[in-house]
Amino acid sequence: MSDRPRALITGASAGLGREYAEQLARDGYDLVLAARGESELRQAALELAQQHHIHADVCVADLATQRGIDDLTDVIDSTRIDVLVNNAGFGLKTSMLDSTADQLIASDMVMLRAVTLLSRAAAVRMRDRGRGGIVTVSSLAAFGTYGTYSAVKSAALLVTEALAAELADTAVTVTAVLPGFITTEFHDRMRVRRAGPAWLWLDAERVVSESLADARRGRIISVPSLRYKAVYAAAQLVPHPLVRTLSDGFGRSRRGKH
Repeated sequence: MSDRPRALITGASAGLGREYAEQLARDGYDLVLAARGESELRQAALELAQQHHIHADVCVADLATQRGIDDLTDVIDSTRIDVLVNNAGFGLKTSMLDSTADQLIASDMVMLRAVTLLSRAAAVRMRDRGRGGIVTVSSLAAFGTYGTYSAVKSAALLVTEALAAELADTAVTVTAVLPGFITTEFHDRMRVRRAGPAWLWLDAERVVSESLADARRGRIISVPSLRYKAVYAAAQLVPHPLVRTLSDGFGRSRRGKH
């Protein structure tokens, strides 16, 4: 292992995860890239290693399974990880009633159970070493009522804030990222509409650069862009019945087909 810092990124083969890998590699981090798709993951690792002259390892893991979570936990326990980025997502196109039990369980595994167990494993090691950082991609949807997606993202946010409180007297930072709409292939894969006007959508590069800057400052909450900082502030004040009404309208729109 080199003397360079090392980052583990879940959901790293594309989208926001690939952008986290790109920017951390640019900053001189060796990488452990984790995702389900082996060919895309190995291609990403090869390109990043060649472009930035760093070392990139690959860990093929399905975080919708306990085995996948255990495989990444073993990586954290067996090697030095200086930064953990919990980025893996799981999109449900259907409503709660139209989703299967297996789909709902998989969503919870990827976006909550994996976040909780990987963060705990990394936090223990980082605390013992006296340094490290954990970044968890939640969502401003955590303040809405968009079915199980909001529920899981809200729970992941609370887990992250609780962990930050436990590590407050250490040099380990814990940051929850609350992006709004991001232009990646995520929505295309789900085959759902991109809701709202174009100005609402942020590019992945900006979201990652601002969230990493906030993490380095030790901020617990990172909300990229001024427009979404305003949304975040408003979310603290809007009555919950109104949140339900707005969420229902948005949810119906996003589940519509192209």
